[in-house]
Amino acid sequence: MKRNRRISAVAALALAALVTGTGTGFAATTTPSATPVATHAFDTAPATATAPTRSFQGTLPTPTGPYAAGEDVIHLTDTSRPDPWVPSSGPRQLTVTMVYPAVPGTGTPAPYMTLAEAAGAIQLRKIPASSGITPQNLSSVATHAFDGARPRSGKYPLVVLSPGFEHPRMMLTSLATDLASHGYVVALVGHTYEDSGETLANGQTPPCAICDDPNLDMGTVTASRALDVSFVIDQLTHGNTAWRLAHLIDEHEIGMAGHSLGGAAAATTMIADPRVRAGVNMDGTFAPAPMPGQINRPFLMLGAAANHPAGGDDTTWGQAWAALGGYKKWLAVAGADHTSFTDLDLLLEEAGFPMPPLSPERGVVITREYVTAFFDQTLKGIHSPLLDGPSPNNPEVLFQH
Repeated sequence: MKRNRRISAVAALALAALVTGTGTGFAATTTPSATPVATHAFDTAPATATAPTRSFQGTLPTPTGPYAAGEDVIHLTDTSRPDPWVPSSGPRQLTVTMVYPAVPGTGTPAPYMTLAEAAGAIQLRKIPASSGITPQNLSSVATHAFDGARPRSGKYPLVVLSPGFEHPRMMLTSLATDLASHGYVVALVGHTYEDSGETLANGQTPPCAICDDPNLDMGTVTASRALDVSFVIDQLTHGNTAWRLAHLIDEHEIGMAGHSLGGAAAATTMIADPRVRAGVNMDGTFAPAPMPGQINRPFLMLGAAANHPAGGDDTTWGQAWAALGGYKKWLAVAGADHTSFTDLDLLLEEAGFPMPPLSPERGVVITREYVTAFFDQTLKGIHSPLLDGPSPNNPEVLFQH
């Protein structure tokens, strides 16, 4: 549990580095440079560095599938339970980004996040106005998703994505848009009060309420996220009232993937909700690890080789592997860091910061290819040779089991 929180906290500091221009969480060179160096340390004390001298203009990779990625943001309220972290706020409120297969050339470019969400990321780390990084340029990262785009006709599997602790949902946008381009409807869930801020239906963007709690039980958080996800699935598969395009969803083919604590939550959700037929944990310590007999459906464990090698010190991955009863894969990515599976490293690189040995571009490619191949095989019944064993095109991916 502590390890999961440590990694998540450092990843959040890396996000702070993006919006501050400090080298927090990185070793060696701390000043942004034109040629990032291959150094990346999780336990380095925060360092002070000069602010970037160039303007940050982030761009995410283009989706690789045949469809465009449409986007809607919806707001849901679970009247059956109070907010678990701030009960005084009333019923649990969630903001969800829906990404779906769309017709190319329709819709308007979608912002990466709202101005308030970007400001929340800056405020969380007390970023001075002199940093030069603004809510405007952080919110306007190019996503290759399009608001109000015309949907492709048909039924598509639903994949729910859950971000890491302290990470806003937007950190998984590259994966979401690519899945949509390959024929999936994606629900990117923001877990209110667990990150730098999600803009709610009333226009408010509340800050994290639990990030600084030293006694927080991460198992309690994954259990709450399982309730969030099951509620979202309920809302998306019971009529068309929650989302105008709910008719696109094949309610019999549902998967879930998450990064860090979101990956642990994928396992917790599968235990609680049999509708989730396949799950992916991207570099997250299980909280708790599943027990034998709890998950007999497909599960992919995709992590950094340095964090989750077979026989390593992360016992939760070994426990989970032994307990998983269905189709399963354990893949370790050489040179990756904890955030190689998200947008974060790519944005940090674009801001001029030093990178891990695995380039952020390769991290995005590997994440997209293997997660899509896994869901193609388990939700669509399309066999993917990529999952059969090592690939010469992806030498960084090590098949641990």
